[in-house]
Amino acid sequence: MNLYQFLSILRARRFVAFGIFLATVALALAWTLLRPSYYTARAPVLVDIRSTDPLGSNQWQPAIPASYMATQIDIARSDRVAERVVETLGLEKDAKAREEWQQTSGGRGEFKTWLAGNLQTQLDVKPARESNIINIAYTSRSSQEAAKIANAFSQAYLDIALDIKTDPAKRYSSWFEEQLKFARGKLEESTKRLTDYQQKTGVISADGVDMETQRLNELSSQLTMVQGQLTDVANKRNAGVGVAEVMVSPLINSLKADIARQEARIQEASANLGSRHPQMVRMQDELNAMRSRLNSETSSIGNSINTAFEVGRARERELSGAVNAQRARVMQFNKYRDELSVLRRDVDTAQKAYEALSERASNSKLQALTNQTNIQRLATAVEPLEPRGPTTKLALLVAAFGGLLLAIAGAVLLELMNRRVRSVDDLQLATGLPILASLPAHNGRESLALLANGPTRPALGYRGSLA
Repeated sequence: MNLYQFLSILRARRFVAFGIFLATVALALAWTLLRPSYYTARAPVLVDIRSTDPLGSNQWQPAIPASYMATQIDIARSDRVAERVVETLGLEKDAKAREEWQQTSGGRGEFKTWLAGNLQTQLDVKPARESNIINIAYTSRSSQEAAKIANAFSQAYLDIALDIKTDPAKRYSSWFEEQLKFARGKLEESTKRLTDYQQKTGVISADGVDMETQRLNELSSQLTMVQGQLTDVANKRNAGVGVAEVMVSPLINSLKADIARQEARIQEASANLGSRHPQMVRMQDELNAMRSRLNSETSSIGNSINTAFEVGRARERELSGAVNAQRARVMQFNKYRDELSVLRRDVDTAQKAYEALSERASNSKLQALTNQTNIQRLATAVEPLEPRGPTTKLALLVAAFGGLLLAIAGAVLLELMNRRVRSVDDLQLATGLPILASLPAHNGRESLALLANGPTRPALGYRGSLA
C-alpha cells in the first residue's frame, strides 16, 4: 500500500475515523472530570552510613550494603510501624472505621491490626535512585490526610528504628546489672577473706623479705660468729694456758719485770748480806709475793678461758634453739604467704571481672539511653496541591494522540474487512493484470450521476477480464 492508497482510504473512511477520534477524546475528558482525586504526600528520610554510636568509631564506609537498605525499607513497611501510626493518630477511636471493620471482617481479628493493614495498602516505600534516601509516600483522597499519615509513618519509622537499636542494649543493661551485683559480692567476699587471713596470721605482704626472715638471718649470723669464737676458745683451752694472752697481758709483763728487778737486787745484796739478814729476808718475801701474784694472774687467765668456753657453749645452744625456732616460724610464714598469694590472686581476678562488667554495664546503659540513630528525617511531608495522575491538559493531549492512532487503525481495519477499488493501483492489485490505459474522469452531470448511482462491485471479488 502506497501513500496515495492510504490517503484515499482515510478520505473514504473519514467519518468513521473522526467518530473514533471524538469518542476517544470524549472518554478521556469524561474520565478526567469524573475520576476520584487521590493525593500523594512524601516524607523523605536519610539512612546515614556514618555510625552515630557515641561509643563507636565515626568512620565513613565506602558503600552501604544493598541488603541493609532493603531491611530498612521492610522495617518502614512493617506491621509494627503501621500499628505505631494507628496509636499515634488515635485511629482506634474512630467509630466509622470500627463499624466498617465489623462489616468487612465480622469482628474477627484485632481492630488495630485491621487498621494497620488498611494503612499499608496505600503506603509506598521506595529508595531514591543511587542514594541513601528512602521516600515514604502515602496516597489518600484528602491531601491533608495524606500529609498527616505520611509524616506519622516517617516518625513511627524513626521511633521503631530507635527502639530496635536501644531494646537489646536495655536488655543487656539489665543483665549486666545483675551480673555486676554478683561480681561485686564475690569481690567483697574475696577481700574479706584476704583481710581476715592477714589479721589471723599477721602476714601483710606475700612478696619480699619480711621481719621474720630478717630476724632469722640475724640469728644465723650471730650463731656463726659465736661458733667461730667458741672454736677459738676451745683451741686455747685444749692447749692449756693461753701463751698469747699471757704475753700480751700488761699486768703479767709488769709483774715479770718487777720480779726480774727484784731478783737482780737480791743477787747484788747477797754479795754483802747473808741470807738471814733482815733486808735479804724482806726482799725475798717481796719476790715470793710477786711470783705468787704472777701465778695467780696466770691462773686467772686460764680460768677466764674456761669461763669464756662455757659461756660460748651456752650462747651457742641458745642461738641454735632460737635459729631452729625462727626457721620453723619462717617456714610457717612462707606457708602463710603462699596461701596469701592465692587469696590475693582471687581478689585480683574478682577485681578484674568486676571492672570488666562495670565497663560493659556502663556502655550498655549509655547505649540504652541514646536517642539518636543513623536515620534522619530530611523533610516533612506537605499537603500536595495537585492530585495524583496526569492533569486534564496532559490527559487530553494523550487522548488526542491515542484517538488519532485509533482512528487511523479503525479506518484501515474497516477497509481491510471490506476492500474497495479506489484507484488504479487497487484495480491492478485486485485483478493481477497490468493496466494498459486510464481515462480521465468526465466532468459532466451524467458521468457524475452515473458514478454516484451506479453500483460499485467489490474489487477483491472480480475475476473477469476488463478488455
